[in-house]
Amino acid sequence: MGKIYVVGIGPGKRDMMTAQAKEALDRADVIVGYKTYIDLVRDDYSEKEFYENGMRGEIERCEKCVEYAREGRTVALICSGDAGVYGMASPLLEVAEKENFSDVEIIPGVTAALGGAAILGAPLSHDFCIISLSDLLTPWEIIEKRLRAAAEGDFCIAIYNPSSKKRADYLYRACNILMEKLSKDTACGYVKNIGRDGCEKKVCTLEELSQENVDMFVTVFIGNSQTQISDGKLITPRGYKL
Repeated sequence: MGKIYVVGIGPGKRDMMTAQAKEALDRADVIVGYKTYIDLVRDDYSEKEFYENGMRGEIERCEKCVEYAREGRTVALICSGDAGVYGMASPLLEVAEKENFSDVEIIPGVTAALGGAAILGAPLSHDFCIISLSDLLTPWEIIEKRLRAAAEGDFCIAIYNPSSKKRADYLYRACNILMEKLSKDTACGYVKNIGRDGCEKKVCTLEELSQENVDMFVTVFIGNSQTQISDGKLITPRGYKL
């Protein structure tokens, strides 16, 4: 019987992948993943066997991993960022339980909230939450509820999947929901292509953020009431007296 690693490969570049993730990929006989993520590691592991498919093929990927493992092979199921943050850890564990397969190990990675925060400065230095604006699996009504709750709690917020071609106005809508409670001058920022070629960053106010044109490769950061922009960096104080 083989083994399955569910591996968060980080933002994409090899130098942002954890040593534990690299070891898991080194051990793997076959690497399974969404095509875009396979392309990020293919050159470094060209001797490996790969299985890839497209969007909405998540369950098929998980089932294929169990199939390979039952053949006695070591499998690495990869996803960007961290495997447990909007990643493949949950569906793989659900499929493995259904298939009565238990030899699964989850390998953490650098999620976009952490990689992007480091580029902007220190926006998540106090209590924070992560909210995805994708309503593919979560109804928009629930997303609205979570945005309002985060604003009410004065959390710093990292927003994943802020907009797409089909959801072009979702970030605008989210910002307006947040401005029901938060100041329009709340310090914010965003990073595009974290850890990849063409990385871009910007700091701005919440009102300015609502007018920005972003896509699925962008991670958005919204500060709490104490967050400030200083020398082009987004900083949320821990509360130490200076």
